[in-house]
Amino acid sequence: MCAETRIYDPRGLPQVDDAPLDHPKVAELLKASLWSEGQVWSSPERHGTMTGIFKSQIDWLPLDRGGVGPTQGRTLAVCQVNAGSQSFNTVNQLCVLGRWMRMITIPNQSSVAKAYDEFDDAGRMKPSSYYDRLVDVMEELVKFTLLTRDRAD
Repeated sequence: MCAETRIYDPRGLPQVDDAPLDHPKVAELLKASLWSEGQVWSSPERHGTMTGIFKSQIDWLPLDRGGVGPTQGRTLAVCQVNAGSQSFNTVNQLCVLGRWMRMITIPNQSSVAKAYDEFDDAGRMKPSSYYDRLVDVMEELVKFTLLTRDRAD
């Protein structure tokens, strides 16, 4: 199995209602969402929840665009990283958001504790049980995406 991937970098994304819908970072986000068949949402956990910038990304996506939302029917995998001990607060909240955005949220998810120990200097994840879990989540996302392809309507 293989998949084409793109990464959206939210740096420069304005707060919701602080910029017009044609702001370049907002337009880039919407274009990426419309392009995708499946998405991976990942956020650090801060103060027991997802980050504000992550929530802003979701808030910029309309629920309805000509009767169909830009996330509707797409598959979704959720992940989080923690600076400290294991937690699942953020992945649970991301699942709720995914369902609210009418996405097919896969049952598998990943939470990486002590993330500062899990990546090398180049930013690549080191081999570990966390890495294996993340690979498993991505494989399941691809499988669900293939199973639901052309059935989103």
